[in-house]
Formats: sequence, structure tokens, C-alpha cells
Amino acid sequence: MSRRSLVKLSLGAVVLGALALALGCASKPAKAADKPAPATPPVVLPPLPPPEKLPRVMLGIDVLEAEGFKAVAGKKIGLLTHPAGVNRRGESTVDVLRRAPGVRLVSLFAPEHGFDGVVKAGENFTNTVDKRTGLPVYALYGQGLEKSKAMVKGLDALVIDLQDIGARSYTFNVIMSHAMEACFTNGVEVIVLDRPNPLGGLKVDGPPLDPENISGVGAYPRMPYVHGLTMGEIALMTKNGSGAISSLKLTDAVRAKGRLTVIPMRGWTRNMRWPDTELKWVPTSPNIPSFEAAVGYAMVGLGTQHSPWEWGIGREYHFRGISYPKKTPDEIIKAMDAYKIPGLAFVKRPGTDRDGKPITGVYVEVTDWDAWHPTELSFYMHKQAAKWSRLNPFAALTTNEQRSFRIHVGSTAWLSSLQREGSKVDVPLFLKNWAERAAIYQEQTKKFWLYPWGDPAPAAAPGKK
Repeated sequence: MSRRSLVKLSLGAVVLGALALALGCASKPAKAADKPAPATPPVVLPPLPPPEKLPRVMLGIDVLEAEGFKAVAGKKIGLLTHPAGVNRRGESTVDVLRRAPGVRLVSLFAPEHGFDGVVKAGENFTNTVDKRTGLPVYALYGQGLEKSKAMVKGLDALVIDLQDIGARSYTFNVIMSHAMEACFTNGVEVIVLDRPNPLGGLKVDGPPLDPENISGVGAYPRMPYVHGLTMGEIALMTKNGSGAISSLKLTDAVRAKGRLTVIPMRGWTRNMRWPDTELKWVPTSPNIPSFEAAVGYAMVGLGTQHSPWEWGIGREYHFRGISYPKKTPDEIIKAMDAYKIPGLAFVKRPGTDRDGKPITGVYVEVTDWDAWHPTELSFYMHKQAAKWSRLNPFAALTTNEQRSFRIHVGSTAWLSSLQREGSKVDVPLFLKNWAERAAIYQEQTKKFWLYPWGDPAPAAAPGKK
């Protein structure tokens, strides 16, 4: 057999063998345990990060950044702020402006409590240097106008970013008016980055400020204790309001030449209280660590002015707890419940005293925001103090204490009646008069409003049927 024939025979055998193998395999039944070949496993991707959850309200600093910093571009600026001056992400306004293109932040200015927010109420402090940024920090609080003028001289603009709490005697609105006066007389522009009024923009309540009681804790004549305005709106009123409500003692010519820019918020409406904004609270001062404390400041702050009453339950519940010497929580609750103050409830809560020991105190709850009049409790606290004291404590105030009481409360007539009548003082009569005057003030200041009522809007504005 030739070699070629042998190769053909071998190839044929291979082909026949392969065919037989294929037919044999096909003829065998599939085993029951056989499983189909697994499908290609899906590609597992890491989960996408959730979109950044930002608060619904854009603050003035957020709007300034969103608009490309146009209001401050190319300017040499100073910044009046404190730890609560942050954007809605919680980033310091100082840092936001330092990284802003074309902006020269050259100096910082501090209100009451200092740039770091740790100085006690009423304490003065000196100029210093911020260790983190190396920028000079000027103390505006407690300074006269001439010193303040020297501090802002050479700036193109002073930016103001202060978180107020909606009460007249909280001095940030006074510091702002003081700064505006220094800037206007120096040809320096004022730029206010607006922020929410934590109590909302519809509540006005409490005694108006008598003009003779204007001071460092109250600069705006006839302003109710709870004013219902934002810092931006107060700034507009300061520049454009009449002398009857504005604090500046400048000539009309200087006021007209003063340059003011307010950067409004976006997404804020007057019916919003702080929790509605979704913003995180940053302490505005040592004793206002929370929104709850800001509410309490308006509620019991005046009641503890030169009075036996004290706020807090030991080291806790700033301005929300109340106590009275030698009176038990049950006695306090019984006395205050008797006044039937709308929107409030008095309950016992545990706390810790200065030595770390457990105590029980009285906590003031707001049960109905619409019915609640923020300052009403304070004046019943005054009345009750006169009732519980053997001698009227307000009749025994020194001259300096009387002045301090008047400039905080705002009403000379209230102190006079309290000293004269003691526990028989007619609280409802004063409350009615103050409410009427507060409604008039609100009508007068509506032209400075930057924000709508909100949804749903009230059926009628205060004072209207």
C-alpha cells in the first residue's frame, strides 16, 4: 500500500470515529441531575453616591456664591461675622470669601461675644489676629463711632453676615447699625448677607422701645421686643426708614449717599421657623446653643432681668427652664398655670446642677405657636416675683439697675407701674397696648420686607379684618 493510500485511510478512520462518538453522545439521555450552564453573572457596580442633601433655604452667602461673587468682585473687603456665619453646607463665610476669585478679604470684625463666639455677654474684648487665617480681627462691640470709622477706613466694602435670633436686645442688629453708620460716613459700601429670623417673619410682640431707652441693647425706636424682621430687612430700614423707626443719627444727605447692598435668601418665607429651613443651628453665643434656646430668650429673657427668677435647669435648658429661690417645681407650675398664658405649658424635667448632681426643674413648652405671644410670660414672671417677695424687688432697684431694666424691656411705663403696684400690676392692659403698637410697627415696616408670607398665606394680615 502506498504512503498516500495509508494517509487517506487514517484520515477516514479519524472522521468515522468522530462521527460515531458524536452519534453515541447524542443517543444518551440527559441525566436528571444535569443543570443548564450558568448564565454570565451580571456586572455589579458600586452604588452611586446619593445626591447631596442640602437645606431648602439658600442663605445670602449661598446666593452670593451662586451669582459668581459679583457683588464683591474686585473689592477690598472686611467681614463682620461670628461662628454662626456659615453657608448652608456649614462652611464658614470667612473661608468662602477667601477662596472667592477676585476678592480681597483683608480684615475681620467681631460683634458681641467676639469673633470666636465665646466671650460672655456684655464683656468687652480687644482687637486681635485670627490664628487660622492671619487676618486682623477688630472689636466693633463696645467701640465708639470714631474708633469704628478708623477700623473700616480703606475698605471698599464691609460684608455683614450675622445670625440674629429675632429679639431686639440681642445686640447684633445694634452692631450692624453701628457699622453702617461708620461706613456711610467713610464712603464704604455695606453688603449684608441675609439670614433667617429663627422665630419667623410674622411674629411681632412685646413692648416697643421708648426713644429715651435707646442704648447698646436697643437702637431702633418703637421696635417691639420680637420684631419679625431679618437682618437684611433691618439694614434696609436703617438706611431708608424715617427717623421714627430708623437708628441712624445721620443727616439725610449722608444717608442718601450711603451705599447698601442686601443679598436676599432664596427659598425662605415669613411663615418659616428655624426647623422649617432644614439648616443646622450653630450657636450664636455661649447661652444660645440651640433654636430652643433662641425661642426661650424671647420668652423668659426679660422675666429674669433684675428679678429673683433664674433661667435654666442647672446647666441645661438655656432660657427654657425657670426657677425661683425656695420654690419647688410644683409651686412654680401651680402659680404659672393660674395665669392661663396661651400657647404654653409648664412641666417638670430632670437636669444637672453646677456640681453635677441630679435636680428637677420647670421646663416651658410652646404647645401652640399661633396662640403663643413670646414675651407674655416674662411680665407674669415679674408680677409673680412681686407676689412672692416680702418687699417688691423692683421697687428696690438701684438707679443703674432701673436703667438696665428699662433699656432691655424698652418700656419706662411698665417699670413705673411695677414699682408702684407690685403684684397688682395690670398685665393684660399693658399686653393689649403693646400688641396694638406692635401691629402698627409691622405695617410701617412691611415696605422693607424682602420675602412673601409663605404657603398657605394667612387669611388676613395682622390688624386687618
